[in-house]
Amino acid sequence: MAADLPKTMTAMGYDDPGGPDVLRPETLPLPEPGDGQVLIRVAYAGVNRPDVIQRQGFYPPPPGASPIPGLEVAGTIAAVGSGVQPEMLGRRVCALVSGGGYAEYCLANAAHCLQVPRDMPMDVAAAIPETLFTVWHNVFERGWATDGETLLVHGGTSGIGTMAIQLAKAFSMTVIATAGSEDKCEAIRDLGGDLAINYKTQDFVEEVKAFTGGKGVNVVLDMVSGDYVARNIECLAEDGRHVTIAVLGGLKAEINMATVMRKRLSLTGSTLRPRSDDFKSLLADEIYQHAWPLFEDGTISPVMDETFPLAEAGPAHARMEGGDHIGKIVLEVAPD
Repeated sequence: MAADLPKTMTAMGYDDPGGPDVLRPETLPLPEPGDGQVLIRVAYAGVNRPDVIQRQGFYPPPPGASPIPGLEVAGTIAAVGSGVQPEMLGRRVCALVSGGGYAEYCLANAAHCLQVPRDMPMDVAAAIPETLFTVWHNVFERGWATDGETLLVHGGTSGIGTMAIQLAKAFSMTVIATAGSEDKCEAIRDLGGDLAINYKTQDFVEEVKAFTGGKGVNVVLDMVSGDYVARNIECLAEDGRHVTIAVLGGLKAEINMATVMRKRLSLTGSTLRPRSDDFKSLLADEIYQHAWPLFEDGTISPVMDETFPLAEAGPAHARMEGGDHIGKIVLEVAPD
């Protein structure tokens, strides 16, 4: 470890699960990078729904992961572990991490880092990794999305939703997205969404059928589950793919398997956090080759909602739980 690094750091933790107010600052020993790891001096950290669910006590970190919330960071590499190229020291990066992001320093696997372009603000960089890795894997790998197909995204103005819309449009897909207000529907249209559906005033099944001339969509990215699954299946075209990444509307779904057979549908889903380091490294390589150039040249940029100081992680969680945000919420830790 470099001699100029502190012995301790400030992080946001909690004693027991609960509401946003349980989050509080704590002083912890500075982590040391192990084999294949880097230590990032965090400038900004992204806030994501899994952080909220973890704080509520329903999403414990996987074995070996930091108990500190936070799945994505951007900052400067302050130290490197064995097996890491020395030239990574001092590099501006953003990284997908399995925990520990709400802190002044955070460990990351070197292979899970993406180099931040010189002209990209670090708060923007911190808003990318978790949603980019999630959308790329689920829409393009598990969902086999391809040019010319149609994607239905629920929660179109969430961090995941806004990322999915932009990536799908960049790869010449037609995008339908749902949201809960007219303002949010307008935001979807501003991002390039071809159809925005207010699920509070419109039946998204009927709207999808009308828009597609009864054909349906090729891929559904679902964050609701519950009774949405049967309705999503109604929206799918033949050989359609249904990908579940969250269960905000309930853990169980009742579906008509005859419809699944008749349409030759594929139902799948995933959680990214517990996947192996090797898997995430391969995913990062694919993203770096096929998607990262779109961020480097400005074709895609995350939609930014609000920035909170690290010490106000609780209010940041409260904003996410309130559901009024559009795009990404980030925490300012130690900007350059």
